[in-house]
Amino acid sequence: MDADVIVVGAGLAGLVAAHELTSRGRRVALVEQENAANLGGQAFWSFGGLFLVDSPEQRRLGVKDSLDLAWNDWRGSARFDRTEDEDSWAVRWARAYVEFAAGEKRSWLAGHGITFLPAVGWAERGDLTAHGHGNSVPRFHIAWGTGTGVVGPFVEYAKRAAEEGLLTFHHRHRVDELLVQDGTARGVRGTLLAEDHSARGVASSREPVGEFELTAQAVVLTSGGIGGNHELVRRHWPARLGSPPREMVTGVPAHVDGRMLDISEKAGVRLVNRDRMWHYTEGLGNWDPIWPGHGIRILPGPSALWFDALGRRLPAPCLPGYDTLATLRHLRTTEDLAEHDHSWFLLTRKIIEKEFALSGSEQNPDITAKDRAAFLRTRVFGKGIPGPVDAFVRDGADFVTAPDLEQLVARMNALTGRELLDPAVIRHQVEARDLQIAHAYSKDAQVQGIRNARRYLGDRLSRVAAPHRILDPAAGPLIGVRLRVLTRKSLGGIQTDLDSRALGPDGTVVDGLYAAGEVAGFGGGGLHGYSALEGSFLGGCLFSGRVAGRAVARQLG
Repeated sequence: MDADVIVVGAGLAGLVAAHELTSRGRRVALVEQENAANLGGQAFWSFGGLFLVDSPEQRRLGVKDSLDLAWNDWRGSARFDRTEDEDSWAVRWARAYVEFAAGEKRSWLAGHGITFLPAVGWAERGDLTAHGHGNSVPRFHIAWGTGTGVVGPFVEYAKRAAEEGLLTFHHRHRVDELLVQDGTARGVRGTLLAEDHSARGVASSREPVGEFELTAQAVVLTSGGIGGNHELVRRHWPARLGSPPREMVTGVPAHVDGRMLDISEKAGVRLVNRDRMWHYTEGLGNWDPIWPGHGIRILPGPSALWFDALGRRLPAPCLPGYDTLATLRHLRTTEDLAEHDHSWFLLTRKIIEKEFALSGSEQNPDITAKDRAAFLRTRVFGKGIPGPVDAFVRDGADFVTAPDLEQLVARMNALTGRELLDPAVIRHQVEARDLQIAHAYSKDAQVQGIRNARRYLGDRLSRVAAPHRILDPAAGPLIGVRLRVLTRKSLGGIQTDLDSRALGPDGTVVDGLYAAGEVAGFGGGGLHGYSALEGSFLGGCLFSGRVAGRAVARQLG
């Protein structure tokens, strides 16, 4: 045997699994098609948000949360409807994960040196029903260091284990085949790729220079999802979300290619829930791209007005920060919108100064550097548009500004090259909304949501602008932002039991084969069901990687 265990994929789930194994004295071969600069995978680029329940951070801000409330929210969002088949393990994984988030998760993370910003974010505010999708309370805990801060400890563990002879890095090794003999996983076979010293995230060479084969007592698949492969995204795009856009921006590096899913299926592994996926509707083309088609997601506060490509304000719950997939479904299934790949935010300078954050470690240098003084200076007490956001306003292809509405709409039309927006129609809708600001009451769901958000101290201090008229000259200039669909996550994948053991088509265990992270739908083949509550992608990698590593260690005795 070349190792006790082969881990395929050096992203967060793979690093966590490797740590659990090497800390128990197991020898690990860590196989990765990219170079050493890419340790940590997609998680490195993330904002670092983690789903926690009834945390000290929540309680300090007056947020009352509980396991029961979180589980009600999770079930309402997941809408598990295949419980006798494809969801049979996913629903059990979901319950286990929510219990972890309400229990040991925070102390376990603290044991690895991971701490959080004092303000808890309120992501996915929901579909405006008590039993449906969304977080009833703020649960989005942002790690100091963003994704780099979450990945960092596990990268260091891997390097230390390598120094101690317990872990061997196999960079530039692309797995093409799982070796399964008599129903038992024995190893992997694949292609040696040419040496490539590209920077992290940059698309690397796929030139073959040889072949390899590795054997072990167990194999753990942690190879990630499909977000960098638009062909796979389109192949599995569900009819319930309409037609996929002709053009999308890409929220993950090119190496997030989904190859191991089909390879696993060919080896006799069951794939489930492949029609469930998570893509954002607030995507921007990156003015300073790293990977092909590089897109950045806006994490919006609740105040920007959202218009479709034809200039109609989106209906609730298609509001900024509320229900991602409902918005995607509306934009892709409304008959006269299917030919258009974009929508619009319309907002003021006052809103963008306080409410716009950009997803990504590189877009949040103060948090990534754990610079608390800079965080307070720019996000709580600061004036003006934050530097990374301002760079997009100045240099990004998707932003236009103007001193009045008619000029703004003209520039929005110029950006798309088509006269799709009627300034009179836009003005009528904006003025109607602005009338709802003049008093303490409102029939407008978005205005109600803004006022509800500002009852929460974390939002009032650093996330939600004071209610004001969009057409108030003192709040300007006006800003229009063209939004496109940004690919991100696959929510289905390899079906696993509660020990992360991969299952075959008949539901029996494939001996010696395990899966964790996005390739396993973050556990069980889809613990999120149809919709995510945010903060649960990184958390799913941590949880399922931990489960897999510990289960393999037990198996090996």
